[in-house]
Amino acid sequence: MKIKVFNIEGKETGKEVELPESIFGIEPNEHAIYLAVKQHQANGRQGTHKSKQRNEIAGSTKKLKKQKGTGGARAGSIKSPVFRGGGRIFGPQPRDYSFKLNKKVKDLARNSALSLKAKNNGLVIVEDIQLSAPKVKEFARILSNLGAKDKKSLLLVSQNDNNLYLSSRNLEKSKVSVATDINTYDILNAQVLILGVSSLKSLEEVFTK
Repeated sequence: MKIKVFNIEGKETGKEVELPESIFGIEPNEHAIYLAVKQHQANGRQGTHKSKQRNEIAGSTKKLKKQKGTGGARAGSIKSPVFRGGGRIFGPQPRDYSFKLNKKVKDLARNSALSLKAKNNGLVIVEDIQLSAPKVKEFARILSNLGAKDKKSLLLVSQNDNNLYLSSRNLEKSKVSVATDINTYDILNAQVLILGVSSLKSLEEVFTK
């Protein structure tokens, strides 16, 4: 599968690159994508929710009234869950939501997401973007030229570039990531996936092994 290469002005360079079929041309597996996104979101949960049970409530344990003869239900303590201010029945407790996912399933999900982006024309290949200094306006202009203005965009680079990172972090809908560190959630969350030519080579070297 061939795709055109653009420059930072958003114009065609006349060059084309071949997208690896094993990464961008597979039949998407929706269940693998579901599992990968579910794991990503579950791993991000703090799980620190907590409510007090009746043994943790501050209050008297004195029996409220005699057991029989009142015409009402028996009551043993003001900390009972049936009273206002009492403990909560089966309330949330701290827990770990993370779960394991096999590496092959995660790889399949990632490649499925990349294939969906290529199939739905959500992929843009651009000549490597280099900024001499952090410039938010310049970076925003480049995104606009590439058709990513006012859209969620994910720019993949071959290695860490501090100037690009600092230029993008103030833009709410923009994100820059190293190509080999991407995950299924970030790919699907982006409306436009922008790949530098060198980052495409990094993807091919790492993910086609």
